[in-house]
Amino acid sequence: MNSKPLVSVIVPTKNSEATIAACLRSIREQCYPNIELIIVDNYSVDRTREIAEKYGKVFLKGPERSAQRNYGASKAAGKYLLFIDSDMELSTKVIEECVEQAKYDQAVKALIIPEISVGEGFWARCKALERSCYIGDDTIEAARFFDREVFARFGGFDQSMSAGEDWDLSQRVRREHRVSRISAIIKHNEGRLRLRDTMRKKYYYAKSISQYIGRHPALARKQLLPFRPAYFRHRRRLAGDPLHTLGFLVMKTYEFGAGALGFVVSRLFVERT
Repeated sequence: MNSKPLVSVIVPTKNSEATIAACLRSIREQCYPNIELIIVDNYSVDRTREIAEKYGKVFLKGPERSAQRNYGASKAAGKYLLFIDSDMELSTKVIEECVEQAKYDQAVKALIIPEISVGEGFWARCKALERSCYIGDDTIEAARFFDREVFARFGGFDQSMSAGEDWDLSQRVRREHRVSRISAIIKHNEGRLRLRDTMRKKYYYAKSISQYIGRHPALARKQLLPFRPAYFRHRRRLAGDPLHTLGFLVMKTYEFGAGALGFVVSRLFVERT
C-alpha cells in the first residue's frame, strides 16, 4: 500500500467569495502532501470561481450540494474522499490524522472531524458556545472523510435530500462499518451571524427534512429536539458563560420555531398536491 495514499478534497461552492480563499488556503497548507483538490461550483454570480481557479480546476454543477459532492467524487482519483464546505477551514493536521486513523484501523471506513464555530458579533459567539457542546456527540456530528470504495458502494449522498443528507450517509455507512473520529478540528466560519439568517436557514432545511425523518425516525427525534441532551452534559461550561448561554437558548427557540413553520408549510404543500 502507498504510504501516502491520495486524498481527494471536494469543496462545493455557491457565491462563496467571502470565505473560499481561506478555505482553499487551509487545504493547501495541510501537513499531508498527497492531496487532490476538486472544486464544484453551483454557478456562482460573484467572484467565487475567479478566486477558486487560483487554487485548482473548477467544475460546474447544481442544483444542490449533494449533487455537487457526488459529482466531485465521480471526478476524484483518491483512495479517500474528504468533503469540506466553502465556509470551513482545516487545521493543518486534519488530513494527516484522517489517513493515519484509516490506515491504523482498516475496519474504519468513515471519520468524523470535530467542528468549532468562529465569527463576529454576539450571535456568532452564541453559536460557537452551542457547537462546542456537540464535540464527541455521534448523534449530531456527521462523517466527512470516507473510504472512496465504500462511499461509491453506498451511492454517496442522497441527491433527493436537501436536508439531513450528511447525517443520512453517516448512518447508512455506520450500519455496516465502523465510523470513528480524529482530534484535529475544522473551523466553521459563521461570519457576522444574524438571528434572521440562522432562522431563514432552519426554515429552508425544515421544508425538506421529512424524508430524513421518515428514513431515520428514532434518531431524528433525538437530533431535532430544540434543547438537546448535549446541553445538560456540558452544563458546567454553559453555567460559566451565562450571557452567551442565554443567547444561544434564545437562538435555538427562534430556530425551532422557524423550523417548525417550514415543516408545517412543506406538509401542507404535500397534502394539497
